[in-house]
Amino acid sequence: MPLSPGFTDYALELLAGLGRLEARRMFGGAGLYRDGVMFAILDDDAVFFRVDDALQAEMEAQGSAPWVYSMKRDGTVREMGYWRMPETAADDPDEAVAIARRSHAAALKRQASRASKPAKAKASTKKKAAARKTPAKTARPTRKAAK
Repeated sequence: MPLSPGFTDYALELLAGLGRLEARRMFGGAGLYRDGVMFAILDDDAVFFRVDDALQAEMEAQGSAPWVYSMKRDGTVREMGYWRMPETAADDPDEAVAIARRSHAAALKRQASRASKPAKAKASTKKKAAARKTPAKTARPTRKAAK
């Protein structure tokens, strides 16, 4: 469901204590970014924060639910690692900002972890490709000058 007019402004105002944020429209909702890193999703007039294991456990204990994405191709539903902001934080900027700080830290950690994995894979792939391209050296017959 798309966002109601003004919901993005509400979320940005609620999280103003976090510093400079950017909202980018996507798929009828929006992503919230801090320093170029997406740490929250706005969808269906709710804020969903990126979580790590500890933050997820706390939000689940507060009755939060995960943001899920339904794949149109095959109808599968996937949890995406974002959890709904607890109701108590909706009217409490201090609580919302505290959660958002942890969410941003989780997003940074995830980004760093993902960035290091492809680099290793790329290096390995490049070595294998180079090995395939390098022909085996064979002895060449030498020409002897005709006498």
